[in-house]
Amino acid sequence: MNVVRQFSSFEELPPDAQMSFEEAGKRSFFSSLPWFRTFVGHALDKGDHLRIYCSRHSFAPTDGFSTVLATVQRSADSGVLKPRKLSSLSNYYTSLFEPVGNGAASREGALALAEAIANDSPSWDEVELKPLDVDSPAFIALKEGLQSAGFVVQTYFCFGNWYLKMNGRTYAEYLEQLPSVLKNTLRRKKKKLEKTGRAKITIVTGEEDLESAIVAYNSVYSGSWKQPEPYPHFVPELISTCATLGALRLGLLYFDGEPIAAQFWIVQNSAALIYKLAYDEKFTEWSAGTILTAALMEHSIDVDKVSEIDYLTGDDAYKRDYMSDRRERWGILAMNPRTVRGAAAIARHIGGRAVKRTVQSLVKMFFKEHKTQQA
Repeated sequence: MNVVRQFSSFEELPPDAQMSFEEAGKRSFFSSLPWFRTFVGHALDKGDHLRIYCSRHSFAPTDGFSTVLATVQRSADSGVLKPRKLSSLSNYYTSLFEPVGNGAASREGALALAEAIANDSPSWDEVELKPLDVDSPAFIALKEGLQSAGFVVQTYFCFGNWYLKMNGRTYAEYLEQLPSVLKNTLRRKKKKLEKTGRAKITIVTGEEDLESAIVAYNSVYSGSWKQPEPYPHFVPELISTCATLGALRLGLLYFDGEPIAAQFWIVQNSAALIYKLAYDEKFTEWSAGTILTAALMEHSIDVDKVSEIDYLTGDDAYKRDYMSDRRERWGILAMNPRTVRGAAAIARHIGGRAVKRTVQSLVKMFFKEHKTQQA
């Protein structure tokens, strides 16, 4: 029988629970404490409340840590008509979310977490966890755990994730195996740009020259097609965090001394994560983004010796030319049939027979409570 406690910060967690984030971070950068701390510091809204659920067999000092689920109650969820919603500690900056710990895949750990969430007071109308690896045992365990706790659960597709297994290849070997059109384009465009003698590529990997590199990144981003960041301090802070960890690969392409393309990659545990891409639209003719991608590919493969390159988020057509494999990230939406706003969410998201069952459940619950009060 697991015991679940709530914490309002990562610093409050038992020491062995914090250490488990180090192990989780080796599997996914998005499960590491540096990621979560940067996220909490710069990607939440005023009034958001962090809730960390920690499940263990007991909280005795000698007991081993089981499972941690980091969640947040968003400030936007307040109001009479809006559902009281618990969300995973993630947003569109997050490419993968998962519970952390050796119990992440166990039914026992998931059931304990789901039961604790279901028993929170006041009750949650909705619980949403995303983006999860749909093929992971944790996805199935969380889904079944929330269903067993009485929620009506709907799963849904979030995005495709394209990635590349290197299998010991060098960059030259990888380049030769690319589609002929892409391979020829890379060589032709690179040669054309080099011939001008006006271009320069730098790859920042540490804290030296970091401040000017961030300024250059922001300059490119503001001149690109990208929408302004909703949390403008998050990416610069994440870049700084990665520089401290030695995980930063910030590629910049300059033309006549002006930055015209920028890419933020994260290299950790033999994997290169392609996190942010942008180029100044005034310089489209030079295919600066394509050339910079090739430069960072070469650096990651031949210098960093990565075993995997990951495009992280989205099914953009160009990604399948660079990558070899695809997997999917899904979400879990759990709605509470025992609350009015939860029932309304079921009607909105599922409808039909599910609504009828929910209404019947609410009627039965009402008469049961009424009968108890009369007794």
